[in-house]
Amino acid sequence: MNPRGRAALGWWALILPAFLLLTAFYLAPIVQVLAISVTEPRPGFGNYERLFTSESVQRVILTTLRIGVVTTAIALLLGYALAFRVAMAGPRAQRWWLLAVLVPLWISVLVRAFAWVTLLRRQGLVNEGLLAIGAISEPLPLVWNEFGIIVGMVHYMVPYAVLPMLSAMREIDPRVLAAARGLGASRASAFLRVFLPLSMPGVIAAGVLVFIFSLGFYITPALLGGGKTLMAAEWIKLQILDLIRWGLGAMMATVLVVAILVTLAVFSRLVNLRRLFGSGG
Repeated sequence: MNPRGRAALGWWALILPAFLLLTAFYLAPIVQVLAISVTEPRPGFGNYERLFTSESVQRVILTTLRIGVVTTAIALLLGYALAFRVAMAGPRAQRWWLLAVLVPLWISVLVRAFAWVTLLRRQGLVNEGLLAIGAISEPLPLVWNEFGIIVGMVHYMVPYAVLPMLSAMREIDPRVLAAARGLGASRASAFLRVFLPLSMPGVIAAGVLVFIFSLGFYITPALLGGGKTLMAAEWIKLQILDLIRWGLGAMMATVLVVAILVTLAVFSRLVNLRRLFGSGG
């Protein structure tokens, strides 16, 4: 065997244990879920027919997509402004800004969701404050609906939007902006025509990451939705654990997996997603 063949065999020997573990603990359960979706309660595609005939299933899918899109859009807007501020700051200020971005990731998502319930409920700090200044005459319904879910999800997702965009912004040579300014471009024009297009790969990568996370999010929607606004993950839990409808729950889980794979396939045409996961230069 030539040296190149021996090297290739050595690499395969190194990755084979990881591949087997991945197959056993990831791919095998997905295949099992797919099998359940077409065998329970009876063999066939009856569960998937619900995608076209059941209003409740369609409502859950539309609600999940709507909340995911709105959450992604808001998280990108807030995250871009924050990432731009961090990118333009000095080295010492950047460290403090990054700490502020990362600290929420170290706090339990359950704690953050309960905090938003405390803030947004009818007797919460937000409603009490608005009532105190006379801005409203009665408490606003800020929680246990889509608004509360979106607020909580945006709060959770903004750091995940900031990091890919900040990575892309750091790769932009500041001299490009200086050159645009030297050629007579205003600050706004230099940003819109130079900086923004160069940072778009990071925006796309952040959008893919946030949207995928949003599709399968469970804890925050379950707490802030109060059972009145069901997203896909909570609906799956309801079908499997409460109603014992394994086939329907597995069907929706399969749809989620397919939606994620399709999203990755589509956006991989627009941006090198390997950079998002740190495996490309």
